[in-house]
Amino acid sequence: MTSVNAGVCDIKKEYVLKKEEKIVSEDGVNKRKISENDEFEAKKTRTENNKEEGSRCKRKGQNKARPKTFQDDKQNKPCPSIVNLISKDELKPCQFNNCKYIHDPLDYIKSKLPDLEKDCHLYNTRGRCPRGISCRFGSSHITEEGFNIVDEEKASKWKEDTKNTLQHSTQILLQKRKYDFSLSENLVKSLDIRKKKQINNPSNDSINSEELNEDNHKIGPVLDEDIVKLLPRERKKIDWTDKLYLSPLTTVGNLPFRRICKEYGADITCGEMALCESLLKGMKQEWALVKRHESEDLFGAQICGNNAYAIAKVSQLLKENTELDFIDLNLGCPIDLVYKKGGGSGMMHRIPALELSVKSASQILDIPFTIKMRTGVYQDKKIAHTIIPKVVDWGASLITLHGRSREARYTRLADWEYIETCAKAASPCPVYGNGDILSYEDYVNSRKTAPSIQGVMIGRGALIKPWIFNEIKEQKLYDISSHERFEIIKKFTKFGLEHWGSDTQGVENTRRFLLEWLSFLYRYIPVGLLERPPQKINERPPLYFGRNDLETLMASGNCADWVKISEMVLGPVPDGFKFLPKHKANSY
Repeated sequence: MTSVNAGVCDIKKEYVLKKEEKIVSEDGVNKRKISENDEFEAKKTRTENNKEEGSRCKRKGQNKARPKTFQDDKQNKPCPSIVNLISKDELKPCQFNNCKYIHDPLDYIKSKLPDLEKDCHLYNTRGRCPRGISCRFGSSHITEEGFNIVDEEKASKWKEDTKNTLQHSTQILLQKRKYDFSLSENLVKSLDIRKKKQINNPSNDSINSEELNEDNHKIGPVLDEDIVKLLPRERKKIDWTDKLYLSPLTTVGNLPFRRICKEYGADITCGEMALCESLLKGMKQEWALVKRHESEDLFGAQICGNNAYAIAKVSQLLKENTELDFIDLNLGCPIDLVYKKGGGSGMMHRIPALELSVKSASQILDIPFTIKMRTGVYQDKKIAHTIIPKVVDWGASLITLHGRSREARYTRLADWEYIETCAKAASPCPVYGNGDILSYEDYVNSRKTAPSIQGVMIGRGALIKPWIFNEIKEQKLYDISSHERFEIIKKFTKFGLEHWGSDTQGVENTRRFLLEWLSFLYRYIPVGLLERPPQKINERPPLYFGRNDLETLMASGNCADWVKISEMVLGPVPDGFKFLPKHKANSY
């Protein structure tokens, strides 16, 4: 049965708010946006203010001129030389003459912001806090003299649980452009030359047809292509059948969030999209996207590039410096910055570059090379079914198809009938379908509509309710209480402090990524409030209140309320704190 109003989620009448109503907590903070009229008036006021300020304040496009959430002052930071000291004997002069950081542990302790809590999660689990005296939970492991306490027994048992960290020596080679990429460069050149000869001289007798057939015996000199190419039995194989795949999600698909999803039943995880250009420059923030937690037993990295040389080099680089189960090439990114350079979904219209990229990467790697793509660039021109058979012939091990075009973004439902068409075209290569799965019922319907797919990938559904993987495996609908949801947020916070650190910068990074996630979490509607469960991903709820104050607060679409939730687990925000959500979708 469909909703009475298209696009509106039916909620039991006793929980629905009238437009003029608003809920105000004891401290005066609104727990829901007041009404559509108020929101319209607010937008109108902002527009008028921008006009008054002049054209210099004009902002075009999404995420332009987003303010930094938090900017730490260098002069209030401790010098790295004093952060992890255990005693005075270890205190040494700083090597840098112009260092602007604080060099006296006691001076730093006096100027340091107050601790958020007494117990440090990192110290309790590892026996030593890596952030030392800069930890915002340091009361339990910092002496009055400004030195660190170490629990030697716990510290000796602790083993690093995060892999794929960029080594300093590798970073220096990349920054100085001295990393040896001769293998990948020569391979791409040889493949490119052979392709050009085939195109320019299709009837030339000098090109032996056997030379162009990669599966047959070749006559002539041994090329890099021949050395690199692996026999089928040498390549690592993955059983893709009936697995639940967490989509690589920009910003919100970080390592702490993936750990949450692994605990709730995700089988396959993948890092956020990493730009080839940035990886090759040795940029730490980009290499952080390929980090892997030990709980991720089937993990891949997703890369995005616009030419075969960059993609081949990154494939070689990751093969030699990381532990991955597969590498995925992004052919679906709709962002203008990527698309206009020919990457992401732009590669779907650049077949020669795509062919060279897939062939070279799949031959360099000893792990599966997979592809994630959309139906096409334009809504009325679906081209994935023409590209997929070619990509399979070029060496792809798995295709994931998001059932929408670049043009559609998320404003239309995914086309699962077209996904089925593409799955048949790719046979025998496995295909995963992606789009609009928010419940076990959605999963069943997608598998019925596209029976030829091997499994499904879940993106927004996991952001809204990360327990969706267990729901699918147990074939039921969970009515998660607000307390249970808050415990998930607390767990994410702990994982975030482990990943980003427990100092001020780490705390605020954790807060920022939590707030980004809360911009999706608030869209979850508790099952007990639904008139006709399950919730559909494209249906917005009317204004409503929950079964308790915490559930009402978690349902708020107001940024101020998300900040309030973050303060419940990470303490008060610092002075000058600003947050503007990155993912301001125009559709649910």
